[in-house]
Amino acid sequence: MAEHGSIVVGGHEVRPGTTDHFELPIGRLVTGTDMALPVRVVHGAEPGPTAWLNAAIHGDEVGGVEVITRVLRDLDPMAMRGTVLAVPVVNVWGFVGGDRFLPDRRDLNRSFPGSPSGSLAAQIAHLFMTEVVGRSVVGIDLHTASDHRSNLPQIRADLDDPETRRLAEAFGAPVMVHARNRAGTLRQAATRRGATVLLYEAGEALRFDETAIATGVAGVRRVLAAIGMVDGLTAADVPPVESRATGWVRAGRSGILHLNVDLGDRVERRQVLGTIDDAFGNAVAAVRASRDGLVIGVTRSPLVNRGDAVAHLAEIA
Repeated sequence: MAEHGSIVVGGHEVRPGTTDHFELPIGRLVTGTDMALPVRVVHGAEPGPTAWLNAAIHGDEVGGVEVITRVLRDLDPMAMRGTVLAVPVVNVWGFVGGDRFLPDRRDLNRSFPGSPSGSLAAQIAHLFMTEVVGRSVVGIDLHTASDHRSNLPQIRADLDDPETRRLAEAFGAPVMVHARNRAGTLRQAATRRGATVLLYEAGEALRFDETAIATGVAGVRRVLAAIGMVDGLTAADVPPVESRATGWVRAGRSGILHLNVDLGDRVERRQVLGTIDDAFGNAVAAVRASRDGLVIGVTRSPLVNRGDAVAHLAEIA
């Protein structure tokens, strides 16, 4: 067996077969209170790959935090090969205040790979890339929908890359969407560093959606098994469907929305998805599907303005 020693993260040494948690300093509040990145390291007794799990890059996306909590609860370092680096809350400022953004209104997930001397977002991104991504070969970035929307559990990834596709299939979410890398995102920066990255989208902001959480927990466990870190790889009950194109249906008029479809529904082009009424209950517009597809996202707000996103449809390959 190859030599397998301790791992050092942020100056903290973790011995094989143990779990440790600590904080990486990232700044202070205006009151002088220290703020830090919470990290838990599960260092397996046997050698193997290093994978990271992270959530709450957007501070109001709390569902992924619970996914990581449940995954870690069942990880036994004495029965594990390799190392899991878990950062359940990346945007600590936003998480405390229930806000998507940082205090300077920057989107942390448009600030990677960051800089040690840049904005607050750039500094957090740089710290995460240095201490977490730089040590890992696989990463799972956990998200929920935003802006009063809800997402069907789905994996977004580069499905043209064989290893990424293999892990997306292993995760076993209902849908896997081929998605390009956006500039400044963790996924783009980590991929450029050579890591294989899956982005999990499910549920809604500031809410615990049990289906989204349970699907995420099962999916993370399957990925860890697929890369040889834990035993017990079991396939999802229903294989994921693949989508190569998605698009939002938008409101043609302002008013009160009555949506007739929900997450996971199959729809046909021109199908009426709902109606928009005025304040007196008079119908002013119908919302029709722009394509055949699967509903993977919906607004949860009944009040819409012309142009607002109403339903996200994925074409199924």
